This record gives sequence, structure tokens and C-alpha cells, in this order.
Amino acid sequence: MRAEEILGDPVKDIRVDSLEECSKCFRKLLKTYSEMGGFSSRFLAKAYELVREMLSDKECTVFIAFTANLVATGLRGVLAYVVRKGFVDAVITTGGTVDHDIARSLSEYYEGEFEMDDTMLREAGIHRLGNVFIPVSNYGPVIESFTHELLEELVEKRSSWSPSELLEEVGLRLNDESSILYQAAKRGVPVFVPGIVDSAFGTAIMTFNELSRSRGSRGIALDLVKDLRRIADIVYSSRKLGAIILGGGIAKHHTIWWAQFKEGLDYAVYVTTAVEWDGSLSGARTREAISWGKIKRKAKHVTVPADATIVFPILILAVASCGRVKPR
Repeated sequence: MRAEEILGDPVKDIRVDSLEECSKCFRKLLKTYSEMGGFSSRFLAKAYELVREMLSDKECTVFIAFTANLVATGLRGVLAYVVRKGFVDAVITTGGTVDHDIARSLSEYYEGEFEMDDTMLREAGIHRLGNVFIPVSNYGPVIESFTHELLEELVEKRSSWSPSELLEEVGLRLNDESSILYQAAKRGVPVFVPGIVDSAFGTAIMTFNELSRSRGSRGIALDLVKDLRRIADIVYSSRKLGAIILGGGIAKHHTIWWAQFKEGLDYAVYVTTAVEWDGSLSGARTREAISWGKIKRKAKHVTVPADATIVFPILILAVASCGRVKPR
């Protein structure tokens, strides 16, 4: 089959502004959830109360951490909204977020199915990310071309950049309201990606340097430690710390790892589909982080066992309708 016979409709980012008339309904829904008695509904209701309190606490520096797979979906629009509205002070995420944010700003992803024949998709030139289909031509080549063009410009200014500095420059060049990096660059919100090289963007930095070396010109050096110092400055200068963490992996760990140097988070909301019985960090509940000093013993915290693409839009729309929440 040809790609055009397989691809569904384009993936559309959630436009939170267009749904604001629903926000009060979601607040009522979460109030109802809090009264249901069981089971997972109460976790989401508690998360709503904690996020609202966290964002209203003027002494609290708020991080949001999430995994890249979410950015391949329309949840990207919600994450961009959270940054645009000034709900958070910093973003911590994975290398794939950079890839998807660039690729989706410049090309299309499409609706697909989990059950499709992956060998057939390979032959048709389509990547499958769950039930999202990504034409090969809309991913790697787009990201590499964009990154090389960016680095050609930046290397003339200086050769050493931290990942967060590079990502600010990326955001300044993505004219897309649904782009997380674009909104972060506009608001001056730092985006930290500790695993930056584990991405098409990171690979494009390497290939740019290889091409530069073959031409006898200089390449780009990544100063990873500079970002660690920047995170440390944010943490140590904060009176309180809060975090909204969607999914697990390096983004989750980097967030709570740095929180321990301030004796732990004061507020923590996890949303995860992972289980804890295999000992994974991704499945670890908030209570486990207390034993490490990454969440304070008296912190307000909750783990919501759910798919973020379902519950996070409800949570954010409900929070956005609260007049007490002020931009950070």
C-alpha cells in the first residue's frame, strides 16, 4: 500500500483557548470525582486541588516534566498553553520532545492504529509511534535540515552552547503557537533536556560537526554542565519547589533529583501509566521519593494512575478556570 492510502487525518493540537467555555464544567466534574468515594477518580480530584494550590503559591517555583511521546499527540497544545499562560517556571523533558516539536511545527503527523502491520508501514515509509503515524520524510530529514541551518547561524556567534540555550534559539525560529519551544522562548522559560543527544536533534548536531570538520570549519560544542548550574541556581534560589510530572524516565528523575538539594519538593503531582512493582522509576509513586529526600515528608503529593492524554486536558482546563491562579 502507498503511504497516502494508510495515513489518517492529521494529528491536531488541542487549542485550550477554544475550550475555555468547558472549563467550569470540568471543575464541577472534578468536584463530583472527589465525592465518588473510589477509585482513580479521587486521585485526579486531589491532583486538581494540589495543582491549583501549587500555582497559587507565590513562593513556589514550578517545574513541569514530561516524556516525548506526549508531544507527538495533540497534548502538545496543552503543554504549550501551560507555558504560554505562565503556569510554570521551567520545563524538563526528553530529547524526543525537541524532535517532535520541530517536526510538527514544520510538517504533519497523522492518526493511525496500534494494530497496523509494521512491516507494511516500513515499506510505505511510515514510522509508527503507538497509534500515531509519521511519514519518514516528515521526521529525520526535516529535523536535520532545520538543525543544520540553525547551527550554521549559531556557530558564527560562538562555538559552545548549553542545551537550554540552543533550545531557546530553536523556539525563536518556530513560528507555531502550539510549539512548546516557541512559547518557552517567548516567555523566557528555560527548557532543560538532560538526554539531549538521545534524539534526532542531537544526532543532527553530530552530523553538523562532521560536515564542518570535513570543510575545515568549527563545529558546535555542547556544555551540559552549564545547564546543571542553571538548574542548581533555580533550585537554590527558590523558597519552595513544586512539580507536575507526566510519565517517567529521565525527565522525571532529573526533576526530583535536583529537588533533593532543596530537601525535596513541597508539591508533587505524578501522572503515570507505569506500575511500581517492577521497581522502575517511571512507576514509582510519590511516596517512594520521600525515602530519597526528593519529596518532603510533609509535602502535598499525589500519584494519578492514568493516561495523561485523557486526564491532563481536564486537569488544566479546570485549573485555568480558577481566578486565583496567577501567571508566574
